[in-house]
Amino acid sequence: MEIQQLGIEGAFVVTPRQLGDPRGLFLEWFKDAPFAGAAGHGFSLAQANLSVSARGAVRGIHFADVPPGQAKYVTCVAGAVLDVVVDIRVGSPTFGRWEAVRLDTVDRRAIYLSEGLGHGFCALEDGSTVIYLCSVGYAPTREHEVHPLDPAIGIDWGLPADELLLSVKDGAAPSLAQAHGSGLLPTYDECMSFRSGLA
Repeated sequence: MEIQQLGIEGAFVVTPRQLGDPRGLFLEWFKDAPFAGAAGHGFSLAQANLSVSARGAVRGIHFADVPPGQAKYVTCVAGAVLDVVVDIRVGSPTFGRWEAVRLDTVDRRAIYLSEGLGHGFCALEDGSTVIYLCSVGYAPTREHEVHPLDPAIGIDWGLPADELLLSVKDGAAPSLAQAHGSGLLPTYDECMSFRSGLA
């Protein structure tokens, strides 16, 4: 597999090697040794999630308090999604920046995002199925959202705005500036300090 860091520190795109024959294909979508070599630490699995989404469904931008945060390793096993990482870490050199990677059944890429980064995706096809490994289990009191259509972030979700479907919770989420003003966002220093303890 090939692992490349994105322009946001702590986020990687993983492109697996696909082995095909007349029966179909095989790939390793996660492997600890190359992952640890790129990230500087292993991945501790606490929960595995699966979502199936209609075309236009946007899930996110979600993040968790640091510590312990919630790192995610995400791939799409049916359909296609535009997966988005947002740097919401106060004090980060790339604060407010976003990057997107198409996850689909052609390249079968995965994205890893470390603790403290915001995450969301938009389903580009009906039945888009995303699976993601989580370093920490879901804890409602530590989970937060930033509005996925915040114009100050300016994410291009890959579909016209009038086709996007948001949950009630995500639609009521604060803007990045509001989340910052209310003290919800993690700081870059606390995220880096937490991750240094994982090595």
